[in-house]
Amino acid sequence: MTVASILRQKGSRVISASPDATIEQITKVLATERIGAVLVRDLDGVLIGILSERDVVRGLADRGAETLRLPAHALMSRSVATCTPDDSVAHVMEIMTERRFRHVPVVEHGRLVGMISIGDVVKERLGEQAEEVEGLRAFVAGAA
Repeated sequence: MTVASILRQKGSRVISASPDATIEQITKVLATERIGAVLVRDLDGVLIGILSERDVVRGLADRGAETLRLPAHALMSRSVATCTPDDSVAHVMEIMTERRFRHVPVVEHGRLVGMISIGDVVKERLGEQAEEVEGLRAFVAGAA
């Protein structure tokens, strides 16, 4: 299975914020949209970072309540790992596990086409395993 199969199911909607949006504004978006991260894009729509709940919590631990007044660019992760629709789900899961992050933007030919989370990846892998089990059951039942 590929990342494209995840995007076919969940869609390609991506929530993003400007680098000048405050952390308070972004936390409201995270809560309202029930998501764990937003992409930070410049005025031209170019991906320049990602801001996750984890980044916000670290900011609060370091700076306290003043964190809420900071702009996104102050806390965002600037080094953003991306994947393509053609990448295997297993490969993306390995990258997420090794680098310890839960959200990966999907880029095709330099254009942002979606974002997947560890929840999306796990759901897809569980679906794959269920299909394999059913295939094996059918094979065993047919061989009996």
